[in-house]
Amino acid sequence: MHQAVLRINSNTPYERATAGSDARIELWCNNHCDLLSVDGRVGEEVFDHIEETVGVYNELRGEHGRVIVTGACLKAHSEHNIEPYLESNNCLIVPPIRYEGGTKRVRVLASRPEDLTNFYAEITETYEVHVESKREITEVFADQPVMSLQALLPTLSPRQREIFTLAHERGYYEIPRETTTTELADEVGIQRRTLEHHLRRTEEKLADAFVELL
Repeated sequence: MHQAVLRINSNTPYERATAGSDARIELWCNNHCDLLSVDGRVGEEVFDHIEETVGVYNELRGEHGRVIVTGACLKAHSEHNIEPYLESNNCLIVPPIRYEGGTKRVRVLASRPEDLTNFYAEITETYEVHVESKREITEVFADQPVMSLQALLPTLSPRQREIFTLAHERGYYEIPRETTTTELADEVGIQRRTLEHHLRRTEEKLADAFVELL
């Protein structure tokens, strides 16, 4: 099997709600209803959109986000579905669909690499698409077929991923450290405290994920 992780700009309410922030929305489609997990602060507009479009069947609210069960499937009410492209090219999505950084992030699976190529060629005729990664799947986990180590890692916002990768490349995690948060912040073009917040949030997510595997 072959997998590609794509970022698609399709201007949905969920993409607009996560633009310019660390917020993330994950969506699991169940045909008769959808499950949405909202992590971080997003504007009330996205919740109003869900309520007006299909209604909310159930909802949980917490300090850092919400979990919503919709009254009906949102797909039937969206103008930006990628399912026709998937079906015509024998591809499928491995849920959830993630909305972050103002884009839709999807993991697409195909039996043949040419199916992924054809899917990409078709969808780029309508949307702006960025290929985040592409690989062949050669192993499975007993309880999570087609899942890789990447799938077990927490989802980072584009900004968190950028800053953490830069910190690693510049030797921030070396002993002794080869750079400082002030130098990293200057390179990215943000305040030191903002950069340190991104790093701490990323480190917290990674620690929470890995402790479950110990």
